[in-house]
Amino acid sequence: MTGPATDIRQRLDEAPMGRLQIIAIILCVLLNALDGFDVLAISFASPGIAKEWGVERAALGLVLSMELIGMAVGSVLLGNVADRIGRRPTILFCLVVMAIGMGAATQARDVVSLSVIRLVTGLGIGGMLACTNAMVAELANARARSLAVAIMAAGYPAGAILGGSVASHLLVAGDWRDIFLLGGVATALFLPFIWFLLPESIGFLLQKRPDNALVRVNHALGRLGQPPINALPPVDSKALKPSFAALFAPDLARTTILLTLGYFCHIMTFYFILKWVPKIVVDMGYAASAAGGVLVWANVGGLLGALLLSALSWRIAIRPLVIVAMVASTCLVTLFGQEQTTLAGLSLIAAAAGFCTNGAVVGLYALVAQFFPTAVRAGGTGIVIGVGRGGAALGPILAGFLFSLDVSLPWVAFAMALGSLVGAALLIPLRARPS
Repeated sequence: MTGPATDIRQRLDEAPMGRLQIIAIILCVLLNALDGFDVLAISFASPGIAKEWGVERAALGLVLSMELIGMAVGSVLLGNVADRIGRRPTILFCLVVMAIGMGAATQARDVVSLSVIRLVTGLGIGGMLACTNAMVAELANARARSLAVAIMAAGYPAGAILGGSVASHLLVAGDWRDIFLLGGVATALFLPFIWFLLPESIGFLLQKRPDNALVRVNHALGRLGQPPINALPPVDSKALKPSFAALFAPDLARTTILLTLGYFCHIMTFYFILKWVPKIVVDMGYAASAAGGVLVWANVGGLLGALLLSALSWRIAIRPLVIVAMVASTCLVTLFGQEQTTLAGLSLIAAAAGFCTNGAVVGLYALVAQFFPTAVRAGGTGIVIGVGRGGAALGPILAGFLFSLDVSLPWVAFAMALGSLVGAALLIPLRARPS
């Protein structure tokens, strides 16, 4: 048994990754993949919804954004909750909300009921994103932290690819409700795995000091193959306390504001592609199943972009990588709007746009995990994602509004692509917090 003089956090940062750490990180990757499918379920279903209920483009844009609004609220509120009660119980709660919401969507009978259901589902999805980002950052050792967070974020397009491939087949033989049924069942199946295999973050336990903290820390250390400690390290009287106010304290305010605004602007561009691709392709005369295929290719590109950025982050600083990816996404989303004449051309440009837009999103998650300390990491992630998700909600609505004014696709795509350019500019003055 080792004493408190040995800084347990430093020991875990320097130790090789154990089996349980790797399993837990893989689970977080899979949870993010689940988020990827759950968020995009409405995109795959949107052509069928528009046809069955006679929904116009502007109204459809609102429906497409409802779970994004829920995600914004869920990220902020549940991210802060995770800093107070723990990452693990918050993740379990989010899973329950998501499973119920996906199942309930199959019973929706009009735009209003579906919008409310998607809003509630978004609460769980948003909280999940904030929790998994913090959990992975605290499970990984120092050397693998940025890489692990980037790989976790890569789960999002992977889930969209796998789910989208299945959804395209479901649309051939069934209807749009089958997509939500698939998502609900898959979400519910994760509950026992998370209950038995996902440990609480040791960093959270050391920071929050809940009842029986020493026992719980030693139990977690034992599961990680680490020797126990005989006492907790002394409390740092200067350490931040979990709160919204701490995120805007002098040392963190600049980081919080720049990351939030940068994420907000870029995510407008990201969700324009993810939410409007199926409807745009259907309006060009292609079948809904073919439109789903184009969206799958956008996510294939997104996965490849995420994996490349993850690999590069092993050797290159994250911030310049993200800035380059954002500038490239501006160019490629603009190019996507130049009305490609073939399905193959649409798929290729959608994949290239997804490559850059999602690569930047993955890098932003890594920046958030890197720049916020443990005490406010989930809350900081929640603020960045939550407020930033306003851009996710605004993107599809703004595009729908522009389409309703008969603005042509090339100009709509150009306008929406500018979000990434502004986001890149906001990251330039970003400075690392003092160590």
